[in-house]
Amino acid sequence: MKRIFSLILVVSMVAAFTACGNQQQAATPVETPPEDSGVTVAENNEVDIPAEGETVTVWCWDPAFNIFAMEEAAKVYQGINPNFEIDIVEVSWDDIQTRLITIAAANALDTLPDIFLCQDNAFQKNVINFPEIFADLTDSGIDFSQFSAGKVAYSVIDGRNFGVPFDNGVVVNAMRTDILEQAGYTIDDFTDITWDRYIELGESILAQTGYPIMSDRHRETDLIMIMLQSTGASMFHADGSPNIADNDILKDAMAIFVELIESGVCQMVNNWDEYIASIVNSDVAGTVNGCWILGSIQTADDQAGNWALTNLPRMNTPGATNYSNNGGSSWAVTTNAQNPELAISFLANTFAGSVEFYETILPASGAIGTWIPAAASAVYSEPHLFFGGQAVFADILAFGANVPTNYTGVYYYEARDAVGLALSRVIDDGISIEEALQQAEDEVLFLMQ
Repeated sequence: MKRIFSLILVVSMVAAFTACGNQQQAATPVETPPEDSGVTVAENNEVDIPAEGETVTVWCWDPAFNIFAMEEAAKVYQGINPNFEIDIVEVSWDDIQTRLITIAAANALDTLPDIFLCQDNAFQKNVINFPEIFADLTDSGIDFSQFSAGKVAYSVIDGRNFGVPFDNGVVVNAMRTDILEQAGYTIDDFTDITWDRYIELGESILAQTGYPIMSDRHRETDLIMIMLQSTGASMFHADGSPNIADNDILKDAMAIFVELIESGVCQMVNNWDEYIASIVNSDVAGTVNGCWILGSIQTADDQAGNWALTNLPRMNTPGATNYSNNGGSSWAVTTNAQNPELAISFLANTFAGSVEFYETILPASGAIGTWIPAAASAVYSEPHLFFGGQAVFADILAFGANVPTNYTGVYYYEARDAVGLALSRVIDDGISIEEALQQAEDEVLFLMQ
């Protein structure tokens, strides 16, 4: 009973923030491809093709990215199951979260779709809170080893798989090669380096050209989270208890962030719009973020040919890597799927099994997946003129294969917000990192109770 009242309270709170959210819905029929499409069953999976076609219902957001990808996946799957149909309903992520809470509180599982998209950092929280909604895909026949281990880990709970990975949030260090050249450097000087070296090079470039080499938003913790995952560290212990106040890696990440700002290497801005403007208006010489940032970078037509990317600087921590992730989502199959075998077969032979599918969505939407075999495609290996002829998509997939796993837990967003406030207290109020992180842990413990 306590759980029901808690869920209803959360529904009310979320609804207050999402009442103005986009509720537009679009049923999207797709056409069957020609018989000579050449599509074959995914070789890496052991999933049968249902004998008869049925309709699969999907909830997801973003017509130009996720919905487009789902439409193209349906076309590919129809090559092996011609009677297959799909009904895509456009629902924002906030609204999907609200619906999951409402459905669980009312035990209205019959209102669920067959498949829905879930943000990676919220996946574990939702499975733990609402296990009755998520189908266990561990023994489905899908080959999860074909995805980046770091990506798969987001939807793994107690060793069981509950999600099929999709879009790639692999972190890149994207830089203006023309500005680097002014200071006598190339992108190779920033490859496989530490954060100490990054700051050293940044100070040199700032002194010679006047350009900070990156920007970030006030009180945002993306970069801190990126650093943590690059070492496999987390804000929580495996038992779910907070790992904030005594987390030496988190302390080091905070110290690096403070040094980036105090050295002038990082230009602080107030919000997302100012962050993007700092890049496209040539206020900074680069950025460190998820690879999806390349779409925004490419809106600056006057900078075409003057960008390149490399891997992330690493921390001075045992086991640290030059690879991390920031953002992304995975597909969930619901326990109430009308035809679970069909839903699983569809995902197994598209998002988890078709190079052709990824070749289709990449040029049109820039949707970079995390399915490793796609890297062998000629499409991923093609030089990208905006990035000086670099085969950026192949490099991103290669980076993704090296991203460490980490534990997000149920209270990831609460901890993230608390660490963001701690960062502000250190930078703006001058308190010590240790004191700020102790306050952050106390705040998370209070919320957990």
